[in-house]
Amino acid sequence: MSNTQYQHNLLGQHLSRRTFLSDMGMGFTGLALGAMLQREGLAASDAVWTPPDGQPHFAPRAKSVIWLFMNGGVSHMESFDPKPMLTKYGGKTIADTPFADVQNPKRLAIERLVVPDGNGNQRNKLYPLQVGFKKHGQSGIEVSDWFPHVARNVDKLAVVRSMWTTDSNHGAQTQFHSGRHMNDGEYPTLGAWVHYGLGSLNDNLPQFISIGNREYWNKKDGHYLGPAHDAVPLRIDPNNPLDYGRPQRPFSSQEQSVGFELVHDLNRLRGIEYPSDPAMAARVASYELAYRMQTAVPEVVDFSKESEETKALYGLDNSHCRDVGMQLLAARRFVERGVRFIQIQHGGGGAGAWDAHGGLKNNHTKNSLAVDQPIGGLLEDLDRRGLLDETLVIFATEFGRTPGTQGADGRDHHIFGFTVWMAGGGLKRGVVHGATDEIGFHAVENRHYVTDIHATILRQMGVDSHKLEIPGRKRLAIDHGLPITEIIA
Repeated sequence: MSNTQYQHNLLGQHLSRRTFLSDMGMGFTGLALGAMLQREGLAASDAVWTPPDGQPHFAPRAKSVIWLFMNGGVSHMESFDPKPMLTKYGGKTIADTPFADVQNPKRLAIERLVVPDGNGNQRNKLYPLQVGFKKHGQSGIEVSDWFPHVARNVDKLAVVRSMWTTDSNHGAQTQFHSGRHMNDGEYPTLGAWVHYGLGSLNDNLPQFISIGNREYWNKKDGHYLGPAHDAVPLRIDPNNPLDYGRPQRPFSSQEQSVGFELVHDLNRLRGIEYPSDPAMAARVASYELAYRMQTAVPEVVDFSKESEETKALYGLDNSHCRDVGMQLLAARRFVERGVRFIQIQHGGGGAGAWDAHGGLKNNHTKNSLAVDQPIGGLLEDLDRRGLLDETLVIFATEFGRTPGTQGADGRDHHIFGFTVWMAGGGLKRGVVHGATDEIGFHAVENRHYVTDIHATILRQMGVDSHKLEIPGRKRLAIDHGLPITEIIA
């Protein structure tokens, strides 16, 4: 099968070479056009199946998602699943503790943990907790002292302490977003599925946005759904928030209007000459959409009209968290204006900022200072504006870290048990679901693979992922996941 036939069969659209090259030359406008063609079905005149109509499959509880991803692997024991037994038995091997049988369920899987490392240390020696923890709120959920602002909002959270995955290296970042191991190939991410399945809430703004660095293995989203479903990368800079978001030369709004009117007239004449071209109307609309975005996007990331109290709530007056605070304040403003999916990557690049093989205490102290106040501020701001009930906020990371030490003062990657929390969007508040064992090694109660988080999000947004499948791209049951009904209100 040729590449052209392959694309036609999967995407249900057959564009001429001239149209393809023309759209590719539009830069950001081409992305807008592609999304519109997909949504409106204008490029599917000879499609083999009917693309989604943009309507929810059932009544949604949430309209938008703010996806907070901590790259590198946050230690679950030193964040939202404290394990005091690590401190009590710190320095002892697992075999010398009452928890020796924790190794039995997955004996082969943990051999990597117990072999000596390059420094002659054994990774099965338990490493004491590097931070204190307390119970917070009416729920009494335990949170580490590194996250006091999130802890203040713990009664808004649904904490899932029983996650697991399979990629023990940082390809797990891609796995958490797509549900598939990198060795399986390239698959659409959750944000791409939301973008593909649901219509726009605001045609002046992109519906899927990515903020922050993304490593090359986790750079794209649409994959076989097509590049129209990749996130639009944004910078929190009102002067230059997105690539191709402004003309190469300065033009007044009047001059731009004249140019767009000319293009519109030429395209209308072209439409008369070639009435069978179904993409013409969408092509005209794409220019208008890109023009509107040039005004709408910079306005969203301009905080000059926000109160000083609001900016301080997000930590914009603190150098250690100002950058993340600006990202999360922008996320709230995008949600207010109807953006569906805002994906924020913290500490992206290389293995990820949270990758604490050594110096875990310094690493997590610094990183938690960068994100804690902005995240707490986001939860409070959304709630007081009445937006949290219709917005899902997710705090995720690719895996946890080992209860055993690596080197002198670090923890290795850990895929057998870690924590994710969610808030808003019709979920229960102030609940804990699932559990790891006494030392945080295995998820032992209500275990959940990463796509169960995806399924929960899609359920709350009114989407049945099975109805989005494309002919020739049958998905496995584990790709869809199962909603975590225990945390749904």
